[in-house]
Amino acid sequence: MILVGFGASCGALLRYLFTYLWKQLRVDWPGATLLINLTGAFCLGILTHHFPANQFTILFWETGFLGGYTTFSTLNTELIAMYNDHQWFNLIIYGTLSYLGGLGLAWLGMQL
Repeated sequence: MILVGFGASCGALLRYLFTYLWKQLRVDWPGATLLINLTGAFCLGILTHHFPANQFTILFWETGFLGGYTTFSTLNTELIAMYNDHQWFNLIIYGTLSYLGGLGLAWLGMQL
């Protein structure tokens, strides 16, 4: 539990930093969440395919760090906000980039 908790804390701090920096750009697009989730999927693909499945890798990096770093709940909250605001184009683009991009980058990470 300590490995998962410490890893999640580190991942959440990095996610917070990226989100904070993105907000300084004052761009009305959830780019921080997209970047975070796509890089997290890519890293998870690398870890699961190229590193030994030992307890430290799984607990600290995969479950902890990347679990704390990526954010499925924020992604879905942003998608619902776009739906409620009738931002259909943004909803489709953001959803597609997030889900298909995440799958594609996880696959790419496994292929490297």
